[in-house]
Order: sequence, then C-alpha cells, then structure tokens
Amino acid sequence: MEEEEEAIGYLDKILEDEEDSEPGTPTSPGPGCTFLASKKGERDAGKGLEMRKLVLSGFLASEEIYINQLEALLLPMKPLKATATTSQPVLTIQQIETIFYKIQDIYEIHKEFYDSLCPKVQQWESKVTLGHLFQKLASQLGVYKAFVDNYKVALETAEKCSQSNNQFQKISEELKVKGPKDSKESHTSVTMEALLYKPIDRVTRSTLVLHDLLKHTPADHPDYPLLQDALRISQNFLSSINEDIDPRRTAVTTPKGETRQLVKDGFLVELSEGSRKLRHVFLFTDVVLCAKLKKTAVGKHQQYDCKWYVPLADLVFPAPEESEPCPQVHTIPDHELEDMKIKISAIKSEVQKEKAGKGQSRAIERLKKKMFENEFWLLLNSPTIPFRIHNRNGKSYLFLLSSDYERSEWREAIQKLQKKDLQAFVLSSVELQVLTGSCFKLRTVHNIPVTSNKDDDESPGLYGFLHVIVHSAKGFKQSANLYCTLEVDSFGYFVSKAKTRVFRDTTEPQWNEEFEIELEGSQSLRVLCYEKCYDKTKLNKDNNEIVDKIMGKGQVQLDPQAVPTKNWHMDVIEMNGIKVEFSMKFTSRDMSLKRTPSKKQTGVFGVKISVVTKRERSKVPYIVRQCVEEVEKRGIEEVGIYRISGVATDIQALKAAFDANNKDVLVMLSDMDINAIAGTLKLYFRELPEPLLTDRLYPAFMEGIALSDPAAKENCMMHLLRSLPDPNLITFLFLLEHLKRVAEKEPVNKMSLHNLATVFGPTLLRPSEVESKGHLTLASDIWSHDVMAQVQVLLYYLQHPPISFAELKRNTLYFSTDV
Repeated sequence: MEEEEEAIGYLDKILEDEEDSEPGTPTSPGPGCTFLASKKGERDAGKGLEMRKLVLSGFLASEEIYINQLEALLLPMKPLKATATTSQPVLTIQQIETIFYKIQDIYEIHKEFYDSLCPKVQQWESKVTLGHLFQKLASQLGVYKAFVDNYKVALETAEKCSQSNNQFQKISEELKVKGPKDSKESHTSVTMEALLYKPIDRVTRSTLVLHDLLKHTPADHPDYPLLQDALRISQNFLSSINEDIDPRRTAVTTPKGETRQLVKDGFLVELSEGSRKLRHVFLFTDVVLCAKLKKTAVGKHQQYDCKWYVPLADLVFPAPEESEPCPQVHTIPDHELEDMKIKISAIKSEVQKEKAGKGQSRAIERLKKKMFENEFWLLLNSPTIPFRIHNRNGKSYLFLLSSDYERSEWREAIQKLQKKDLQAFVLSSVELQVLTGSCFKLRTVHNIPVTSNKDDDESPGLYGFLHVIVHSAKGFKQSANLYCTLEVDSFGYFVSKAKTRVFRDTTEPQWNEEFEIELEGSQSLRVLCYEKCYDKTKLNKDNNEIVDKIMGKGQVQLDPQAVPTKNWHMDVIEMNGIKVEFSMKFTSRDMSLKRTPSKKQTGVFGVKISVVTKRERSKVPYIVRQCVEEVEKRGIEEVGIYRISGVATDIQALKAAFDANNKDVLVMLSDMDINAIAGTLKLYFRELPEPLLTDRLYPAFMEGIALSDPAAKENCMMHLLRSLPDPNLITFLFLLEHLKRVAEKEPVNKMSLHNLATVFGPTLLRPSEVESKGHLTLASDIWSHDVMAQVQVLLYYLQHPPISFAELKRNTLYFSTDV
C-alpha cells in the first residue's frame, strides 16, 4: 500500500495548491504557466483549446493502456471460475470474487468512457464538449471506493493463494497485457499484484488530467463547470479513501456481512395509485429501493424518503403472459406532447433573447421556472413503456419508461446481481433509515433529466435532421427473425424514432433501410437489435409491452464533431458480440477555413528554413548537414564540444562562405577548428528569422512541458512536433539524433544530454521579438524559469526513444507506452 499512500500524498499536495489558487489559473508552478499568467494575464483561447486536445489525446492513450491492463486482469477470471465448481478447483468462488472484486465493473465504466471520448478526440473541433463524460466518470467513483476498501484483502488473498497453489502462482506471476494500437510491442508480461494496483493509481492520474484540462479550458467554455464538478468529486474521493471508514457506515451491510454497494440509480416514473410520480430508484447489491426527495427548507440538507424496497432474492420479473393487466393509465395524445415541446423551445428562445439584451435576472428566472414546470410535465407524461417489478411475497410495482433500452439496462443490472448467492431479509426501521440516509451521499445521478437542469453553455445538442441507413448485422449464433430500432434523446429522455422491417430466418440480416430522424437537441443515437416473437401465447397484457427479445444494444454520441454534414459516414456499433453496420449524415453549415498567405525570401543565414530547403531541394539545409558531418567525423570526442566557443573570426568566415555558396566551403570545413564549426552551426540556428521550433508554438511548448500527467505530456509534446512545418521537423529530428550520438561519448567529451539541452534549448526555442520586449519588464526569476523550460523541452526530446518522421506523421493519436 506504500505506492497508494505515496500517490495520494502527491494528490493531497495538488489539492492544497488547487484550493489556494484562483479558478481557471494555472496551479502548478510550471515555468511556462508562470510566464504566460504574468503576460497581462491573457490566454489565447485557440491555443488553450489546442492544449485541451493534446491533454485529452494523451489521456486517451493512457486510458487504452489501462483498459488493456484491466482486460489482462480479467482474462484468468473466467477459467478460474469454471474450475471452481469442478472436483479440482484452483481457487474457491469466494477467493475469486475477493481477488477480482469490482474489476469487471471498473473495466466496463472505462470502456464506455473510452468509446465515447475517442471519436471526439479523433475528429476534433474547437467547440467539442466532453465535460459530461468526465463528470459521468467521476460520478462512478463509488465503484472505486468499493475496490479500494477491498484492495488489501484482495492482495492478501492473492498472496495466500499463490503460496498454496502452484497453478495460480504461475498465472499471477505472468499476465499478458496487450500493447497499445500502433505499438511495436504485441504484449508485455505483468504480475497480478502490479495490475491490482492500477485502479488506485488511475484515480490519481484522472485527477491530474482534470487539473490539466481545467488549466487549459477557458472559464466561459461549456465544459468548464462540468470539469470543475468532476475535479471536485475526484478530489473529495481521494481525500475520503485516506480516511478510516465512517463507523456509521458499518450498518450499511448486507445480511451476509458484506458491504452493500450502490450499483445503479436514476429517476423513473412510477405509476402509484393511478397517478404518475417521479421516483429516484437505487439498485444496491442485494436490494432495490424506491425513494423520493423530501421537501426541506432552503439551505437544509436534502434527504430521501423510502417509498418501498424489495430484496433482490425476492424480486421477480413477471413473464409477459403472466403479468397483470396494466391499470388504466391516462396517456397524453402525441399532439399535446408535441405542443409542449414547441412551447418549451419558445421559452428557451425568450431566455436567450433576454440574456442577449441584458434583461432583468428576475424575468429570466421567471421564464426558467416556467420552462422547468413544462419540462417536468413532459418528463412525467411521456413515458409509456411498462417496467414491472414483482415481490414474490406480495406486491407488484410498475414504472413507465420512455425507452426499451433503459428498461433493458435495469433488467440486465438486476439479473446480473441475482446470479450471486442472495438471501431474503427484512430491514429493521433503523437499518432502513441508515440505508435511505446513505442514498443522498451515494447517488450518482444528481439531476432530474430535464434540459433546464443543464448549464446554459452546455452543448445544446443537434437540431435538424439525421439521416441514418441501417445496413446489416453479423454475429448471430442461430437463425432468427431480426429487426432494429433507433432511439434519440429529446428534451431529457429517449424516444424511439425508427424501426427496420423484420428480416426472417437469418443470421446475417440485410436491411439497407434509410431513415430521416428529426433531432431536437439530441446528443445520442441508440441502436437496439431485436428478435421478433411470433408466439401467440405471449400476449401483450401490459399496454405497449414489447415481448420481443433484445439481442443487443449500443449507443453513439451525436455531436457536431462526430456527425458528418456532407457525405455518408459508415460506422459499426458492437453489442454483445453482434455488429450492426449503419451510415449517417446530418445537414449543417460548413466551417470555412482560414488561410495564411506565405512569404518568400532569399539567402542562407537569417533566412527561413523552408526557403533554404526549397532552393537547395534538400530536406535538411546543407549548412546543417555539413557541420554535423564534420563534428561527427572529428569532434565527437572533443571535450566540451558545443559548449566551448570557437574563434569568432573563423565562425564569421564560415558564415560568409555558406552565405555566398562558396565552392571552397568543404575545404574550409576540413581545415577549420572543430569548435568554430560547432559555433557556426549554433549561430545558424540562433539567426533564423524565427526559432526552429517556431514562434507560433512557443507558448504551447511552454505549457506542454508543464503538464503533470505523463501521458498527456507525451501526447502533447509529440503533437507539437507534428505541428511543425516539415523542413523544421526533419531538421530538428536530424539534429536530435546527432546530439544523442554526441552524448553517447559523454565519458570522453563530458557533454551529457542535459549539457547539450542547456546549450541548444534557448537557441531552438525562444520567445518571439514581441514577447522578448515584454521580458525586459519581467522579474529575472521568471526569465530564468523560461530558460529552464526551454532546456527541459529539448531534454525531453533528447531523452525520448528515437522519433521517426514517418511514424510521427502517420499517427493521428500518439500512444504512450508509459502509464
């Protein structure tokens, strides 16, 4: 646990820094941050958004590695479980459940997060919003709490099992972790103990990334409040896992003495006494609890009132043919629901007008209140799909959902828990009070899903028409009658919008049907695949009951970055081993691209590198190639090469010869003192009209090197190289390899990578003239911070494994191998 304490201690320090800083200002004392913050306190929004992408790309890379690590951990679990019930078990079921406790849940959370984040980062646009993904990730930290509480026992159990069982010892000593995409390594071997530590390390990493993201997200960006919320939750979690478990929480256990965990929660509409009521339903490891928020005075701590609970051991889902007839529910005609949507949209427009015209806050509040009331009415009255829960000892409860997807999620979550050995029980009034009291603290879904709950600046989703073609599906094990439905979210809930025809008796349905779906602020498209039931005995006793079996379901994000506006984009959605192929496009305005005109120059010293290479028809300027060749031929073992200055007149003579394209330059080089040649090379880079790593990217290099998260830093630094013009990049990589070869001779020439970075860093990377003038007014320590950062940037690349131009240009996302 020492590593855990060290990681948490590190985070505690960051948390303190965060509390002391102004919101939105850089909190780490990175040199680039200090300089940028002091530069009139301005931050170029465009650069900030570019930095966001780099931080996210790096995090995505490390997220892929983390998922691979969790997969490696889960791989032996199934065979171990299979042997547990045989006459020669490797481990008992209890030991398996203790060692692999919550790993599957953590894996699913991160796989969903990665699948949602990946397309947003790969098809990047400046307006992309993804704060909600981090907020959702943070809201699921309860699973990590359970994992952390069990971590010590898991390690001890694994250790004991290794000592007593050779087979398990072999398994746990060498788990195979898949290498990341685009990586040369197909897999690496890791111990089970090392992998079990990864989730604890991951929360620390995620919190660091949130820190970096907030630092590079403008305060007026819609993601800002969401990221702040996610960071707050993560920080609270990190401090809580350091505290001893609250003794009052010990009452929240299952009858078998295990800690009772919250698995899923959400707002559902219950049909109670003939009318619709909004309930917050909590699914724990052994019980479903239906609650409503108590009305409390303003400022008072909110609490839940328990309406009913059913132990999972007593819970059954009635088969459609057994279900009681659905009580008469007053359903609202579709045209009334549509009218309400129009009304809500009109109020929304009024709110925007009031804001634009700097209207009175009281008027805005009044409109918002009206909007909330209308949305709430819509939320209560729209759902019509019944979801019935039955207590085998008595009462039935009926919920109305807007989506079969949602119903399937609840049903699957409950059935998964019911596979465990559950016991029936009755909660005493004190136990029920404690359990209900814990709901407020444990809940993961905080807001009723109506649009007025969302921040004004949050992504409004897409309005218009989404064209979808459902092509085909594969992966069915046996012939069936198959069809798909499409759902999109609208005004806070999901609506089924389209359904393909039934393709009969097939394992590979070919629908090839196109649909035009109207979007009303939609952010997600769901695809559900069903097997059609033609059995006449399965009567639809519940209104709108779908007796057809869901074969698979999946979801894709609908944000302007992911949905093409001109051409059809084909995609595949994977669901329980089934793959559904579909295409979609959306009609929206094209973004116009800004172009900067290029300027032509002539010359060698003090001339743009692109002009020189174009004129010479070379990839690396002739002067650079010749000087490097000469140093490697006879100066690589020279003590203090590049640090010791050459004779100024020799350097000037060489400069004039290169400038005049003198044919005798090679003869001059072979006769010249090697330090003069090294000095000429340094002078060439110093006199470039802009530094080799460019003025434009300077602030980003400063910010990239100050990032806390290694994967984000890696991704950012590689992305910045990719952003350089080709001549600059090729020349930089050429110089980099040369300097590494020089450093290999450090025992003789006394020039380490750090020494070389100190010599070349400020030459290759420096502020533009405008910024340099600003430096005169800055304190000397900030100036030295800047130089230190310039050195650190070059050192970073010098210490990096070889970087190939082709590889760099090929990778749109640079995947880190260091997690």
